[in-house]
Amino acid sequence: MAIFKLNINGQNQEVDVDPSTPILWVLRDALQLSGTKYGCGIAQCGACTIHVDGAAMRSCQLPISSINEKKITTIEGLAADGLHPVQEAWLEHDVPQCGYCQAGQIMSASALLKKNNNPTDEDIDAAMSGNICRCGTYGRIKSAIKTAATQV
Repeated sequence: MAIFKLNINGQNQEVDVDPSTPILWVLRDALQLSGTKYGCGIAQCGACTIHVDGAAMRSCQLPISSINEKKITTIEGLAADGLHPVQEAWLEHDVPQCGYCQAGQIMSASALLKKNNNPTDEDIDAAMSGNICRCGTYGRIKSAIKTAATQV
């Protein structure tokens, strides 16, 4: 076990966990931030996507020991107050079905728009390619990202 000092959603946190513990389990179990979901456990489905220093990363395979001084943002911290433009667009376009992948989808989409606020279809496809939606709402996801791009 080791003590790690983290900055999560703009707040400093301290946890005492095994250095190999994936940040997903630190978030969910130690810090009670359950918005980040466990999907496949092998960083292939995108349900566990968080931002690490603004970049979309899969948290299920990311050991806490690799975080160091980096800033983590989860779905709970995406917007300081209210909803992020991506979340608003998600609702406007009726993207959620079962909802399980949504946090990861939204985190990937918001990371894309932070880097590129005028993405092409190809840019969106590339940024979202690692996020799987069992319900198949990919068309609505793309439309929502285009709408959010006009608001970021």
